[in-house]
Amino acid sequence: MALTLSRRRISIALIPKALHTEDAVFHLHDVMEPWVGRETIRAAIAGQFADSPDLGFEPVRIYLGDDHFVAEYVMTGTRDGKSFACDGTDVFTVSDGLVARKDSYVDWVTYQQQTGVDVTSVSESA
Repeated sequence: MALTLSRRRISIALIPKALHTEDAVFHLHDVMEPWVGRETIRAAIAGQFADSPDLGFEPVRIYLGDDHFVAEYVMTGTRDGKSFACDGTDVFTVSDGLVARKDSYVDWVTYQQQTGVDVTSVSESA
């Protein structure tokens, strides 16, 4: 399954577990310990959509390398009835055409200001 990137709105629902290596790592920096393994990542993504069912990402820039790509975006959604929009950057490492690692860096200060959610209180691994 090929990963096609475009300027359209990207939702993490479009990145199914089939695109991750079995031992993939997803690290949401500054709020969570890394999630390790395809099934753990799938469950974590499902949890993110449970908290923010309209979670989405508006692409800003994408940088492509031989074994990685970097995506800058604006993360948008609603949490507990409050809308948010904050900057983020994801660094993806690719192995044999699959995502082996995803490191996410999000403007948590803006997120917290807009939603009232203390991100430090949810910093547990999945």
